[in-house]
Amino acid sequence: MRVLIVEDEPYMAEAIRDGLRLEAIAADIAGDGDTALELLDLNTYDIAVLDRDIPGPSGDEIAERIVASGSGMPILMLTAADRLDDKATGFALGADDYLTKPFELHELALRLRALDRRRAHHRPPVHELAGLRLDPFRREVYRGGRHVALTRKQFAVLEVLVAAEGGVVSAEALLRRAWDENADPFTNAVRITVSALRKRLGEPRIIATVPGVGYRIDVPPGGNGATGRDGGTREGGAAGGNRG
Repeated sequence: MRVLIVEDEPYMAEAIRDGLRLEAIAADIAGDGDTALELLDLNTYDIAVLDRDIPGPSGDEIAERIVASGSGMPILMLTAADRLDDKATGFALGADDYLTKPFELHELALRLRALDRRRAHHRPPVHELAGLRLDPFRREVYRGGRHVALTRKQFAVLEVLVAAEGGVVSAEALLRRAWDENADPFTNAVRITVSALRKRLGEPRIIATVPGVGYRIDVPPGGNGATGRDGGTREGGAAGGNRG
């Protein structure tokens, strides 16, 4: 298990990290809201441990961003605010658990493991297509057994393309599903993200451009089935088009 600790008191954060390591739980530290958002964009975490009162975007704002991302990442609020209305506000923001300071590290570890077990019952299936393995739960991508590090936006675009199972997805559809409702319909963000995604995935190029239509995963002949965790194969729709 890998968790993100968002805590602005350095000694407290380091003590939590070191204590969790003794419990075989890996942890990264963010001392402010901006660093937390940056780490969440770069890395895959199983749980976020948030102090609500931090510099930059607050713990509440971080929680809202996590919930809005649709990742399903559990959130544990870790704060000195112990009034019932404080807890109610935290849960309303999307927190899954609440632990007030001071606390025992062993109790924190127990709560983290409980959240991880609870989440395991709702894990979406792993998708495999054309040599790609995409795990929506862990937000991980592998190509030919090689781990591919992606930003959150790159992962979101790839997830939509893989779900299409070789079918064409328009730039407009990608913009609707991987960006928020405030995205500029005339932006070139989709093209830029797809270009960066191609570089991350490496050669041979696997994302094809269908001129005037959109993008698709280039599924080789006889390999257009997408396999979920249960091992079953679903027939995907194929669309013609030249590689872009």
